[in-house]
Amino acid sequence: MITPSEFTGRRLVWLVVVLLVPVALLNYLDRQMLATMKASMVGDIPTIANKADWGLVLGGFKWTYALLSPFAGYFADRIGRRPVIVASLFVWSAVTWWTGHVSTFHELLAVRALMGVSEAFYVPAALALITDFHPGPTRSRAVGLHQTGIYLGQICGGFAGYVADSPEYGWRWAFSTCGMVGIIYALPLLALLRDPVRPGVTNPTPMKTGGVWRGLLGDRNFLLLVLYFTLPAIAGWVVRDWMPDILKEKFHLGQGRAGVSAILFVQLASLIGALLGGVLADRWMRTTPRGRIFTSAIGMGLFLPALFSVGNAATLTIALAGLMVFGLGWGFFDCNNMPILCQIVRPEWRATGYGVMNLVSISCGGFGDWAFGTLRDHHVPLNLIFGAFAGVALLSILTVLLIRPREELTASAS
Repeated sequence: MITPSEFTGRRLVWLVVVLLVPVALLNYLDRQMLATMKASMVGDIPTIANKADWGLVLGGFKWTYALLSPFAGYFADRIGRRPVIVASLFVWSAVTWWTGHVSTFHELLAVRALMGVSEAFYVPAALALITDFHPGPTRSRAVGLHQTGIYLGQICGGFAGYVADSPEYGWRWAFSTCGMVGIIYALPLLALLRDPVRPGVTNPTPMKTGGVWRGLLGDRNFLLLVLYFTLPAIAGWVVRDWMPDILKEKFHLGQGRAGVSAILFVQLASLIGALLGGVLADRWMRTTPRGRIFTSAIGMGLFLPALFSVGNAATLTIALAGLMVFGLGWGFFDCNNMPILCQIVRPEWRATGYGVMNLVSISCGGFGDWAFGTLRDHHVPLNLIFGAFAGVALLSILTVLLIRPREELTASAS
């Protein structure tokens, strides 16, 4: 029987997730708007000369985001998740508002780099806070619920092409409005969000910087997880950032329809995949400590037919079917990365560890955005590019299966 105090405690740990879902939505909304409103922004900022320049705009955000991620995670581990989350939301919302007022390519490049700095502090701190509140039995489900905010943000961003085409609003209005919403939401978030008190730690030993980095980078399992986190992300970023442009050119769609087609179906599938993958992983953990690893590997297996379908699609219907399978697999993958990390590193290193994962993954994602734009400028066929992505997905499956969660961390989490 559940006591009243236990019931209240359960409500509180899920309240943390619910509070962070809108933040995750805003975090990814402005990223997706940039991709779906590309045609309007390029038309309004003539100093953007070609696809490679646009790739630099996309990549510049990722490189600064990646570079700051380990330090952002370290700050979250040191001073607490809550202040880092709230400050990040406030600053990136102000920068989002500023994005709606840029007039040159170099100004846009600088603003997106600053956006990368501010947004880098959110995800490591948020996922670490969620896993602090949620022990093993609910961890993948809690992370999966949070990730639905990310997918909803991308879905909303997919409709931004219609806003950009509207003479009453336009792309500048979209950025300015989203920035103001984030600034306002930071106030109730500051009032309601809390850091947990870790049980059993009365006089915590101060964390030594060198010990954190040596502990993480000297861990074979952590390095395998970093590699696994990185390889699929290259394809993931290209799908997220370039698919509206791909569908627009290949199937002669308008900017609004191309954005919705590229984003809506894949993100709905990702949302379903994150919820199903979270439930499956938590249940599988009852019988084996590798349950989350196996669930994530299943998701990666779905990448193979999906990427071949996207690269070789002769019709829009086939392309959308491939994107939906890709999204389902991404959800399985996405909801289990932090829970797997929790099985192999100490609790006070989780945000730092996820920051390191972001550093490597998003740096490669930024290179992938630039390289994809360059390849498209040189007319390299899409089927060759996405075929290479499918090969990378196969390598990823082998990588995650090599990870061995430590028994003591698995036991304490369960």
